[in-house]
Amino acid sequence: MENPSPAKRSSRLVTNNRVDAVYTGIIEAMSSGEFGENARLPTETELATLYGVSRPTVREALSRLRLDGLITSRRGSGSYVLRRPDRNIKRFAPIESIADVQRCFAFRLAIEAPGAALAADLRTPRDIEEIRRCFEAMERARLRDDNAEYVEQDLHFHLAIARASQNMFFVTALELIFEQVKVGMRLALNLSLERERIWRERVQIEHREILMAIEKGSSVDAAEAMRFHLGNARRRLFEGPATP
Repeated sequence: MENPSPAKRSSRLVTNNRVDAVYTGIIEAMSSGEFGENARLPTETELATLYGVSRPTVREALSRLRLDGLITSRRGSGSYVLRRPDRNIKRFAPIESIADVQRCFAFRLAIEAPGAALAADLRTPRDIEEIRRCFEAMERARLRDDNAEYVEQDLHFHLAIARASQNMFFVTALELIFEQVKVGMRLALNLSLERERIWRERVQIEHREILMAIEKGSSVDAAEAMRFHLGNARRRLFEGPATP
């Protein structure tokens, strides 16, 4: 297959940047209260005019916001705000970086769910011991409110699962995005400090479900538990303190 020309690649980059600009612009407006909860967003045409982009660009940005659980679309009525993003998100990361964090989560979902399934099928007693050690270290860090250590052990937990797949490509893929994963984890945990501790308890419950599925050798349950955890982690970036 012929590689895209530099002009085509440049065009794609510009398009992606425009989608990011609309995506982050709407998040900013929602966070500030300009677009309040349950409010109807401007139409695609109005948003295209507001941000100086095409309607397909707006449509892609809205699609991302739906995936993040921030908006919903009603046929014949338009798009509505489901929840306002946590205002504290701007204290820990520029709004512009959130699009990259979201793409990192999408990549992790693509590789870590199948990796967890393989780990459930192929793990050794030593693998289980290492995954459990990381889980227990996370629990100790959580009880001490030690965010830095929790993030470190969380990373080791996911890497231990990748190694248990007995396929180094899963490990290499995760190591390549190590720093991006850290950014997402730190952001989520910094935000969780502003909320009830039950939030971090939920995270640990999700980790336990992954561990238990791998221990019992259920590839289906392991993949589902990993998808559930990463999907929730992605959504937790935006859920405000008032969310039940």
